[in-house]
Amino acid sequence: MGVRLAEVEWSSGHIKGNPLSKSRRPQLQVLRLSPGLVGDVGRRRFARERNLVCPSAASACCFGSSGSEVVFFPPKLLVFLRQDWGFSATDNVYQLALFPQWKSTHYDVVVGVLSARNNHELRNVIRSTWMRHLLQHPTLSQRVLVKFIIGAHGCEVPVEDREDPYSCKLLNITNPVLNQEIEAFSLSEDSSSGLSEDRIVSVSFRVLYPIVITSLGVFYDASDVGFQRNITVKLYQAEQEEALFIARFSPPSCGVQVNKLWYKPVEQFILPESFEGTIVWESQDLHGLVSRNLHKVTVNDGGGVLRVITAGEGALPHEFLEGVEGVAGGFIYTIQEGDALLHSLHSRPQRLIDHIRNLHEEDALLKEESSIYDDIVFVDVVDTYRNVPAKLLNFYRWTMETTSFNLLLKTDDDCYIDLEAVFNRIAQKNLDGPNFWWGNFRLNWAVDRTGKWQELEYPSPAYPAFACGSGYVISKDIVSWLASNSGRLKTYQGEDVSMGIWMAAIGPKRYQDSLWLCEKTCETGMLSSPQYSPWELTELWKLKERCGDPCRCEAR
Repeated sequence: MGVRLAEVEWSSGHIKGNPLSKSRRPQLQVLRLSPGLVGDVGRRRFARERNLVCPSAASACCFGSSGSEVVFFPPKLLVFLRQDWGFSATDNVYQLALFPQWKSTHYDVVVGVLSARNNHELRNVIRSTWMRHLLQHPTLSQRVLVKFIIGAHGCEVPVEDREDPYSCKLLNITNPVLNQEIEAFSLSEDSSSGLSEDRIVSVSFRVLYPIVITSLGVFYDASDVGFQRNITVKLYQAEQEEALFIARFSPPSCGVQVNKLWYKPVEQFILPESFEGTIVWESQDLHGLVSRNLHKVTVNDGGGVLRVITAGEGALPHEFLEGVEGVAGGFIYTIQEGDALLHSLHSRPQRLIDHIRNLHEEDALLKEESSIYDDIVFVDVVDTYRNVPAKLLNFYRWTMETTSFNLLLKTDDDCYIDLEAVFNRIAQKNLDGPNFWWGNFRLNWAVDRTGKWQELEYPSPAYPAFACGSGYVISKDIVSWLASNSGRLKTYQGEDVSMGIWMAAIGPKRYQDSLWLCEKTCETGMLSSPQYSPWELTELWKLKERCGDPCRCEAR
């Protein structure tokens, strides 16, 4: 094992020519490692077994040029260096200011593996397959640093109580209106009615709990005697060209008047949770519609089961809106599965208590896992799918602040990766220049407006070119640019498309390589392949080790 040489005071007394009083000299720990522990893994194991503070976010260490000496810096010294003399994390004060004859570990490639907090099994499979192969490799083990990227915070809202499984937003339903029909929009009693110039008006909405729409309606024109208009009302599912149902209003067929609206019944469908739709009112006459801005009508959301989607003042309208955003009528709906909803609301407090307890247990497990393996970077975000781009930006910043490297490889914890093939490819193709992005790129990929990959913030119909998320490599200068601008870069619905949008600003040299697979398939020579279960990853690697090919094993 290792033998402690001494515990000494800091003897130089100066940093960059600045005197340090003896009373303020923090103690360092200088240790020598036996030959069996020389190397990054050995150093870390030695430190961990002795409860030393290297490496960690709060402390730092230097390795001697021989690879066998380690100096551990207490947090007190690092705070002193930064606060009293203005060192930043990128100054590498531990190497240059204190021990200029020493050099820190440099890596050819840093591998960042995006991982969800509860994916313990996938991480352990990676540690026992391609990561173990890497650590045992005679040359690659010193050239690569692998880190799992995990959000430091779990979502405090139970999955059952979220608006969708991809975010951490509470489904805030209170006092639902059950067993009766609800008018979605209403006008105040003193609200005046009059024609606008708009012949097409539309409004979009999202269903947060299942409803049934029973009628569509149009606003009543107080200047008319009876109903004297020809108006069509259609309801579309978002991104669909064909209307789900249509109501046509005309003088001989105007429906029933309720308050200040005329309603006609429609075929009844259950609109499920997360349904997104658009209601379009269109005048068939030369006149405009009786319409209102959304802020001039009352939205009756049934206690929170319905949400109107608005672009907001000064914002670009959503792509699927027709005509002018507003309301020219309304609809009547009922809430479905009321008993189940009441039961869910009544059981919510206990569910929250259980969930918070599980979060604390998860925190403890992650802390233990990090202590054992020392391969996790906790980034300061809530760990949800919608926050994956923010996780990535935080990791880029961490990498620039703590690591010396040439290239960064990003992958996911459900992906097969062949790092040896990656290095061979780098050598064969000279894939290590500046402003460089190597991956398998999707071109003209349509922007989804609904579902898991819903994107309402990016107005174009197609994304810029982006690399598939199973694996790609970027040069250090790109990582530096992303890290430096991480506080200003807007995050979009996925980390892969976000990277494409960010990279469009700097125009890196893209190297297209189809061996970074985008879909769950197996090809001889592949660099990465996504969406595997822990068992499948294990089987792929068994074939790789036995036959040199993860896809097949020919009889010999």
